[in-house]
Amino acid sequence: MFLFKRRGSQNNGEIDDSSQQDAKINELRTALGHLSGHSLKYCDDACLRRYLVARNWDVHKSKKMLDDSLKWRATYKPEEIRWHEVAHEGETGKSFRANFYDRFGRTVLISRPGMQNTNSPEDNVRHVVYVLENTIMNLRDGQEQISWLIDFTGFTINTNISVKAARGIINILQSHYPERLAISFLYNPPRIFQAFWKAIEYFIDSKTAQKVHFLYPNNQNSVELMKSFFDMENLPSVFGGKATLTYDHEEFSKMMAIDDLKTAKFWEFSDKPCRHMNGHSGPEVAPEEPMPISVSSA
Repeated sequence: MFLFKRRGSQNNGEIDDSSQQDAKINELRTALGHLSGHSLKYCDDACLRRYLVARNWDVHKSKKMLDDSLKWRATYKPEEIRWHEVAHEGETGKSFRANFYDRFGRTVLISRPGMQNTNSPEDNVRHVVYVLENTIMNLRDGQEQISWLIDFTGFTINTNISVKAARGIINILQSHYPERLAISFLYNPPRIFQAFWKAIEYFIDSKTAQKVHFLYPNNQNSVELMKSFFDMENLPSVFGGKATLTYDHEEFSKMMAIDDLKTAKFWEFSDKPCRHMNGHSGPEVAPEEPMPISVSSA
């Protein structure tokens, strides 16, 4: 097991006092100026807090990061992507929301690079963005972060996503979804992955790097770390657990069709901020328990 190398270090500007944090949030909101529509709904207090944490509570840097995200969201429109547009990317189950949670109640995202089935970097990125948005929409109350498990079963250089797609996903995750990733485990990557890794690790910032771990089934430290985050009875065997993992694309598609209706309702245009939910403000839409994947005790 090893961690990502850090690329430089950022100033540790953490603020523990809640009143000081609230003051920073208010300062950032004032700096942003007038917001409306989806931007207003996106920029609730929890969102502003995540951007401030990502930039060590520096309001100027946080505003720049958030401005860039708002511009990206206005053009890329991630909340408007629908499952039928990216379903072909998900046919093999290469990235999906799991039907179990980690020990901290966080929703789990599973990726399997060995199940890569398409060649378009743009479509690959768009699919991952859809899954990220869907996972966030389905976070439990009080949760703002996800756990990401990556299974390298069947991985080859030929089946892996392109370096271009990987860079795009990394950039979007750390630039436009700050503090959404709690932890990521890359489970049992083969030696041939090292060449691919060298091509992308330069683009990973230090904050993201600290959250990512390489784990190996024969390493006791890896086993113990996985146990500290997951119940082994629920964790699929491909990650060292005792459950069986199968992906049913038809069932997953049905659930995504329902979720797309929830997403459309959540992002209904309004200049009035609504109820806080999972780090966004929106109408009363309860998160659905994930259930597309069959996981049973082995």
